[in-house]
Amino acid sequence: MAFKIHVNDPLDANAMKALQSYEKAEVTAEHFDQDELAKRILPYDILVVRSATKATKEIIEAGKNLKVIARAGTGLDNVDLEAAKNAGIKVINTPGANSVSVAELTIGLMLGLFREIPRGTNGMKEGLWEKKKMKGYELYKKTVGVIGFGTIGRQVAERLLAFGCKILAYDVVQNSGGLDVQFAQLDEIYKNADIITIHTPLLPETKGLINEGAFEQMKKGVFIIDAARGGILDEQSLCDNLESGKVAGAALDVFAVEPPTDELRKKLIAFDNVVCTPHIGASTYEAQERVGEQIVENLINTLESM
Repeated sequence: MAFKIHVNDPLDANAMKALQSYEKAEVTAEHFDQDELAKRILPYDILVVRSATKATKEIIEAGKNLKVIARAGTGLDNVDLEAAKNAGIKVINTPGANSVSVAELTIGLMLGLFREIPRGTNGMKEGLWEKKKMKGYELYKKTVGVIGFGTIGRQVAERLLAFGCKILAYDVVQNSGGLDVQFAQLDEIYKNADIITIHTPLLPETKGLINEGAFEQMKKGVFIIDAARGGILDEQSLCDNLESGKVAGAALDVFAVEPPTDELRKKLIAFDNVVCTPHIGASTYEAQERVGEQIVENLINTLESM
């Protein structure tokens, strides 16, 4: 009997070919919105998603034949893990497959913010030459607080060390990966860091982690980088501290509301000293190829063991 697999978010073309060639699989690939997916999920044994699809309790309960939810990516905040556990559904993902891409974007966001690259580009395209108005900062020898020191956090730190930065790392598991970093508590990072970059997963204990209380402890002129998950950073508090000048600038790839079209986020991204991108951390050709290859390999190995 073949496993019925539905791919609701697109995978890399080579990964799709590999999955479709698996002799024990019948594969369909089409994106359905949440309501439509809940109506169509019943016949399927396996659901494959990326970040666009939310594997909610409603979808899981409607998928009475589901045996596996395969998340092509690192974060699992778009999968209701408790509902999946209660239904006896195995959840698999691809931790680390996109870590290089996210780390490189993080460095790019820092440099873009420090050197006002978006402003310079947009100004020149509008016929402006703002050379005398643009004075930035060096990344060289800055103290950087890396909150979340898993695979991505370590990749970011490795690159920052090449800039001569001092790294203060925070994580519940203190694994330096052989890097010259100093582990610190959050209050030490808030007090001493010139730049704070966020790399934790979105969990109940990390939601709203960087809040008004955290900003109060930070040094004046701190820079904030978030290429992790929306919701870890309290965006109202960030707005307030950008307005007051406590925060010198921010670079954001993720938001609690995506797309950020509500009034708070529109205000946030309108600041001149905010650089932003539309959640593109994993959006490189290389990362998507690795993610696709890994999720198909993991899924086939899982099905072979069932």
